[in-house]
Amino acid sequence: MAQSLPAAPAPGREPSPAYRAWQAREQRRRHLITATRIALLCAFLVLWEVLAKTHVVNPMLTSYPSALWPTFLDLLHNGNLIGHTWATFKATLVGFALSMVIGIGVAAGLWWSDFAHKVLDPFLVIANAMPKIAFVPIFYIWLGSEYSVYGMAVAIAVFVTIMVVFDGFQSIDPNKIKLARTLGASRAQVLQLVVLPGSVPTLVAALKMNIGLALVGVIVGEFQSASEGLGFLIVNGSQIFQLNVVMTAIVVLGLLSGLMYFVIARIEAAMAKRYA
Repeated sequence: MAQSLPAAPAPGREPSPAYRAWQAREQRRRHLITATRIALLCAFLVLWEVLAKTHVVNPMLTSYPSALWPTFLDLLHNGNLIGHTWATFKATLVGFALSMVIGIGVAAGLWWSDFAHKVLDPFLVIANAMPKIAFVPIFYIWLGSEYSVYGMAVAIAVFVTIMVVFDGFQSIDPNKIKLARTLGASRAQVLQLVVLPGSVPTLVAALKMNIGLALVGVIVGEFQSASEGLGFLIVNGSQIFQLNVVMTAIVVLGLLSGLMYFVIARIEAAMAKRYA
């Protein structure tokens, strides 16, 4: 049987010994989690370095961590690394914002009209299941090399957003909607005052999925058609067999992903406090 958490102290009162002990345990646990994460990362880097240096794996194909720092500095000074990173980051933010706005708008429309939902649901499922990379040459012809990257980001993220957000809208307690309608709320007021606030956890989950999907779409678009961005840097480095450049770009891409995830996690924490 799970142990219940001690009650938080009332304002102006000293915390009880049980509460202070629980706080200390939780702090130790958070520190242990952080230390374990750092240890796993360090172990991976050491293993990668040792396997490449001892030629257990081919260093020409995998590079190794100690070779990435000089490559990073060279790209930073001579290879316009900041420009490539900014191009990927900007396209990801644009694709992410467009996907969220379009996704929430379409989901609200489907919630508003059951007829529209019945008509469009199979098309949305098929569109979401299609391999989006097939759209790259079409977007390149329609939108050009720059805007096709944005098109890929939206194409990969928007359909998942629509279905996730709509499912969240549908899961709202029907009794709450019925109560609001009984009190005279219009359908628009029900959406604004009941459905949207009640779907905050779903919207936050959509944010966390969408930022990753938008980044995937941007990289796929840059692989195929862009002349800048981290995806372009990866493809260009692989074509001239500079694996140090490829691995450095992948590491920068990982750091960028971590930064965006951290921002979304902060938003999630703020929303949890507000709507708890």
